[in-house]
Amino acid sequence: MTRTGLEEGVTRRDVLKVAGLTGIGAALYASGIERFLPRALTAQATDQVPFYGKYQAGILTPVQNHVQVVAFDIQTTRRDELIDLLQRWTRACARLTAGLSLGESDSRYVPPEDTGEADGLSASHLTFTFGCGISLFADNRFGIAHKRPDALRELPVFDLDQLDERWSGGDLVVQICADDQQVVFHALRNLTRIGRGVVKIRWTQSGFQRSKAADATGGTPRNLFGFKDGTGNPDLSQATVRDKHLFYQWRDGSPWLTNGSFLVVRRIQMHLEVWDRTILKEQERTFGRERSSGAPLGSKKEFDSVTPKQRTAHGEAQLPSDSHTAVAHGTGKEHLLRRSYSYQAGINETTGALDAGLLFLSFQRSPEQFNTIQKRLATSDRLNEYITHRGSALFACFGGIQKGGYIGDALFA
Repeated sequence: MTRTGLEEGVTRRDVLKVAGLTGIGAALYASGIERFLPRALTAQATDQVPFYGKYQAGILTPVQNHVQVVAFDIQTTRRDELIDLLQRWTRACARLTAGLSLGESDSRYVPPEDTGEADGLSASHLTFTFGCGISLFADNRFGIAHKRPDALRELPVFDLDQLDERWSGGDLVVQICADDQQVVFHALRNLTRIGRGVVKIRWTQSGFQRSKAADATGGTPRNLFGFKDGTGNPDLSQATVRDKHLFYQWRDGSPWLTNGSFLVVRRIQMHLEVWDRTILKEQERTFGRERSSGAPLGSKKEFDSVTPKQRTAHGEAQLPSDSHTAVAHGTGKEHLLRRSYSYQAGINETTGALDAGLLFLSFQRSPEQFNTIQKRLATSDRLNEYITHRGSALFACFGGIQKGGYIGDALFA
C-alpha cells in the first residue's frame, strides 16, 4: 500500500475489513489519517516489502529468517493458460505481501478463497522472487525459444559433485522468504493451489537461519558448521556495483531480462558427524576464519581483507591457500550475492546420519561468476572433505514487476 493509493489487488474495502474499522474508524481512514490503522496495514509498515518495483523483491531485501524454494514443471501447452496463471499469481502475491488474505467466500457451501492458516499474521517481510529455467525454452511450446539468453545453460557438473535429479531443474522457480515460517508455508500452499492443473511441483526445499529477533546485533548468520556465512558479499549500496555484478542489462542480449538476475541453487549436504570430530584449529584452517569472530586467519575483524600471504613466526601461512576463504576469494575479481540458508531434512535411512546442510542461493549478473568460483572450490577447497553437492539448478529471474503488469510479462510480450 502506498500513501497515494492502494496496491493493485488491494482495495479500500480490504483495508477496512482487515482493520476492523467501522464508524469513526472508517471516517479517520477516509480523512487520510493513516496513523490510526494497524501497523501492518500502513504504508510505513516495517514488516511489508513492496511487491512492485524496478527489481524483484527477495534479492536486495535483507535476508529473512525462512525460505522455501519451489521449482515447478508446467503441465499445460497453452500459452494463454500460462499467462493467465502468472497474472493470477501476481494478484495473489500483491495481496499476500501487503498482509492481506486472498479473499473471503460469501457462502459456506463453497471452498474459501484463502486457506486461512495465516489469518491474523502480519506480512512478516514476505517476498516472492520468480524465475525460469532452460527447460521453459526447450521445445518452443510457448513460442519463446528464440528469447532464451545465451547465459541460461545447464550448470557444469563440477569435480566431486554427486547430484540427485530430485533437486535439479524446473520450468519455473519461486523463492519465497519471510520472517514467519507459517507465512512462508501459506504462500507456498496458495500458489500451488492456484496453479493446480497448470503447473506441478518438481521439487521444493525449505531453509532457515538464526532468528533476527533473537540476534539484536544483526551479525552475519552462521551455518551448521558454526561459522559465519556470507561475509564476502559485495557492497551493493552503489548502483554501479549492482549493475556490474548483480543485475542483467538490456545490452547483455536479452532485453526482457533487464533488471533481472541469474539464480544459482545448490543443495550442499554437510557431513556433520565428521566435522564434529574435528579439532577447532583444523576447523578454522579449513574455513580460513576464526570461528568466534569470523575474521580471516591472520586478521582481527570479520570484514578485514583476505590476505593469504600473511605468515606466522614459523613461516607457515596464517591463511592456508587451500582454505575455503582463500580459494573462494581467489584474486578478488569475481563477486556474487549469497542469500544462503541452512536446511534439515530428516535422516539418511541407511546411515542414520542427519540429512542437513546448506541451501546455497546466489544471485549474479552472469552464471560465469559462479562457475569460475565453483571450479576453483571443486578443485582445491579444503572444505570438500566435509561436504557433498547433491542438487544444482540455474534460473533466470525476471526484472521487477510493474503495477498493471504481471510476473514475466516482458518475456511473453
